[in-house]
Amino acid sequence: MWKIGAIEITPVIELEIAGGTRFILPQAMREEVLKIGWLQPHFADPDGRLKMAVQSFLVKTPTQRIIVDTGLGNDKQGRGVPRWNNLQTPFLEDLASHGFAPDAIDAVICTHLHVDHIGWNTRLVDGRWVPTFPNARYIWSGKEYEHWHAHRDEPDVAPHYADSIKPIFDAGCVDLVASDHRFSDEIRFIPTAGHSPAHMSIAIDSGGQSAILLGDVFHHPCQIAHLEWATPIDLDQRQSTEMRRKMCERLAGTRTLVIGGHFTGQGAGYIVRDGDTFRLEPAN
Repeated sequence: MWKIGAIEITPVIELEIAGGTRFILPQAMREEVLKIGWLQPHFADPDGRLKMAVQSFLVKTPTQRIIVDTGLGNDKQGRGVPRWNNLQTPFLEDLASHGFAPDAIDAVICTHLHVDHIGWNTRLVDGRWVPTFPNARYIWSGKEYEHWHAHRDEPDVAPHYADSIKPIFDAGCVDLVASDHRFSDEIRFIPTAGHSPAHMSIAIDSGGQSAILLGDVFHHPCQIAHLEWATPIDLDQRQSTEMRRKMCERLAGTRTLVIGGHFTGQGAGYIVRDGDTFRLEPAN
């Protein structure tokens, strides 16, 4: 758990992965990863395999309980990664153990609407997909939603649109906002398109301290050393690369805690300059 002023941020991991990431970062071959010495031990294993996670972030403010991104979800089918189908994890029990029972959640913020960030938006009850968090407002970028709605019949979109997006919209639980929306006094959104059409990162400021939940601006800290390592699933690889550069230039040398959507191990850190590039200094 990280404390930013009066706000607590807690990661809840649904799945951890070591290696097997070629479809995410094909440039990150083991010999290349081993050249980035600072990745070990927190972000890579001794063989050069990347450590990653599918996870959600619980954000507790003095007045609200918020979940940022909702992972993959149980009972889902038609996912492009076989391991992601028909999961049966204790995710909801894990949330409850942190004081985030489903009916206690005030808001669900999705940085974007990819399959591994929306799965627990819904759960299967008597053969129907219903909102997992019945008292929450689901906060999505309007532009992001419009893009996926327009592509809802495409084979690689249709399954997760049908089980994790459409039921929430039909239930009237969604607030569509701009990607630079201010959610509260402490929380605002930063437009970081590239990986998806209107991806947004979540900036948190409280008590003179700051953090940023980056979502998928970086899938892994190795991209901080190699800004040009774009993932094939980026909607616009040139834009995503430029966004990583802008984010590093903006954050380098500050005490803004950087939390990546799929970072595991130490999980968070501070971006610092490292010669002609950058590195992530793990947070204590």
